[in-house]
Amino acid sequence: MLSPPSGTVDGPVFAFAGGGTGGHLYPALALAQALRQHWEDARFVFFGSSRTIDRQIIEGAGYDLYPQALSGFSARPWRWPKLAFDMLRNAVRCRAWMNALRPDVLIASGGISALLPAWEARRRRIPILVMNPDAIPGRANRLLVRRASLVCVQWGESIAQFPATVELRVTGCPVRSRFNEVDRHAGCAAFGLDPNRRVLLVTGASLGARTLNQAVVAALDLFARRTDWQILHLTGTLDFETVRAAYQQKRVDAKILAYTDEMPEALAAADLVVSRAGASTLAEITAVGRPSILLPYPFHRDNHQFANARCLVRGGAARILGDRIDPAINGPALRELLAQLMDDHAQREQMAAAARRLGRGHAAQEVANCIAELLDGRLKGVACESLKRQPVLAR
Repeated sequence: MLSPPSGTVDGPVFAFAGGGTGGHLYPALALAQALRQHWEDARFVFFGSSRTIDRQIIEGAGYDLYPQALSGFSARPWRWPKLAFDMLRNAVRCRAWMNALRPDVLIASGGISALLPAWEARRRRIPILVMNPDAIPGRANRLLVRRASLVCVQWGESIAQFPATVELRVTGCPVRSRFNEVDRHAGCAAFGLDPNRRVLLVTGASLGARTLNQAVVAALDLFARRTDWQILHLTGTLDFETVRAAYQQKRVDAKILAYTDEMPEALAAADLVVSRAGASTLAEITAVGRPSILLPYPFHRDNHQFANARCLVRGGAARILGDRIDPAINGPALRELLAQLMDDHAQREQMAAAARRLGRGHAAQEVANCIAELLDGRLKGVACESLKRQPVLAR
């Protein structure tokens, strides 16, 4: 736990608010990377959650993390008092941090961890930029957008989800620059894969996806007879041992990992991806330009991952397979779709080209431009004058 800092900072202070999943954290890291290129003396701080993944990703990247122990939103009324207590307890701490940090802009990247910092920023008239990568905004972002100076969305389909009074930009979802740099050979080398064989990447995103893992395991007999394909399977921590045992039993060639920080390399190695449809995952898939089979998370009340997946399907970049939860149903359906795409190189190439057309690998610079506009006229001295002479990204 960090104490509020003392002293002054020469450059701008960028505060990021949001966390709990890689989908909230990685776009923020990508944006911080883009901003660092233009404000070398800037400070970056993250108001995240108390989950392990926040410490792993944010502190692992060398940034200051201010964790908030908050229970999540719930439709069960008996859980509301705990959430209210958590918010009150963390509000005092968040206020002290904001008083000490005095950020120049606050970037909300999603999740309940964004609420308190954004409310404190609004009290101080600090500009707030909300990143909304999902086609349908989550509950936290729906609360935040009316307080925001600007909302950046990934897809044009999202515009209708917001009040007409909200200032919007379609920028894409920031992805780390590495996604624009790595090639297939480097990707295969990173995981010890044979570059002369096709690669199927299976990923449930940063926390894993049990029903997706079960569906793939139920379809493994397809790969027992296919020596021309190999699998890179990212299981999540909870299912790692079970999935690994299933592959060993079926004698299927695969590289099985619970988690990897090397997603740019994983996607670069892939010829076909089976994945959930989280917004940041889809931004990464399209930035690299890979065909995909998407099993949207089936338990969200608003089914927003299905709406995300449709953005790719309408563009011809992906196929949707509805997650029926039961592996006895999901397995055969996935097996049929895999067999079709694995044997149809031309179709995969068409889908890959469509994904590249949808991809916005430079979204981080686009959002950085928006932040530059918010800062212009607010920052004083060298940083502001430098910004006026040299925009973050030419339009």
